[in-house]
Amino acid sequence: MNVTPLAVHSSRAVREALRSHGWDEALADTAAVGIETTAFHLTGLDQGAIEALVPFAGSLGLEILTGESWAILCGSRSRLSALARPWSIPQPLAEIAVSIGLNLPAEPATTWQTGRGTVLLDRPVILGILNVTPDSFSDGGRFAGVEAAVQQAEAMIREGANIVDIGGESTRPGRASDVPQDEELRRVLPVIESLLRRNPDLIISVDTVKAAVARAALSAGAAIVNDVSGLRLDPDMAGVVAAAGAGLILMHSRGSILELASYQHADYGGDVVGGVLRELREALDRAGKGGVSPDAVVIDPGFGFGKTVEQNILLLDQLASLRALGRPVLVGPSRKRFLGAVTGLEPEDRDRATATACALAYGRGARLFRVHSVAAARESLALAHALAEFP
Repeated sequence: MNVTPLAVHSSRAVREALRSHGWDEALADTAAVGIETTAFHLTGLDQGAIEALVPFAGSLGLEILTGESWAILCGSRSRLSALARPWSIPQPLAEIAVSIGLNLPAEPATTWQTGRGTVLLDRPVILGILNVTPDSFSDGGRFAGVEAAVQQAEAMIREGANIVDIGGESTRPGRASDVPQDEELRRVLPVIESLLRRNPDLIISVDTVKAAVARAALSAGAAIVNDVSGLRLDPDMAGVVAAAGAGLILMHSRGSILELASYQHADYGGDVVGGVLRELREALDRAGKGGVSPDAVVIDPGFGFGKTVEQNILLLDQLASLRALGRPVLVGPSRKRFLGAVTGLEPEDRDRATATACALAYGRGARLFRVHSVAAARESLALAHALAEFP
């Protein structure tokens, strides 16, 4: 007899073991996903629900730990799916069943619809950051001129950027005032137009919270809107995106444009992952009500925005929780303060840490990566992707 431990941080080990015994590939995939282990932290439970949940969860083969008004529930995806059936479980557990069902990991999306067609997500997609501002925390206005910006964008394309993300308003901490709409347009439109003249097939994203700026950028040829407010700050943004058939990045953040990168709104009641999930779900609801197709939406947990160092690290570790929202995940850890706190390095020296964070995020389900140094991220993500796809 031989006993081999199977690492279950992904479904691959079980899948390959089943295939080695002659299982059909599709059946092996389904079975392997079914025994994927997931855990849930339930709070705000009444005593009746707990008393009903303990024996019922046990009968399904689930592990459960409880206390006053809370429970931690853990087990395979197939067993948890059996719990998430409000029509077939004891009535006191109906609300729990619905909530579990809403938060089970969804199958990852394989495409993203943008104003310039479909972006495939079968491998890492890199967005090169192009700040055309005089006050960026990272590159300090180096690309504020049109020619300098175009040259930097083309350098990122040569290094492997799939998309160029152009921003005309800095979100760095400590800013004294926001950027007027006309000034933001003056910064971004000439760069978009010049880039597309020289690179007509390029997919461009515009990083803005202003619907008027988004509308003008999309008319100039941009295909994606990256709204770092998650549609909170301009009620017209969703309609602009929907009318243009553009892609949309919904980033989690809190507060006004001047507060986004501060710690002013970093109180999540001890549950930063739950708070981010809840507020991203609200952003998705805003997008849907505004007419944006779900296939056009990507979500971003907002590393560095309204989160402490410890909260950012926890969110990176628990990134797979965002799979419950059913949309592709984009991360933007590039040169952020939490990487500086961990490494002791200044922003311009954080590209290796950024690349490492991207590789870790890929293993936790992210498929899009917004970075300053494309080459470093591309190399680390190539290895992460090879691990995920092997053999």
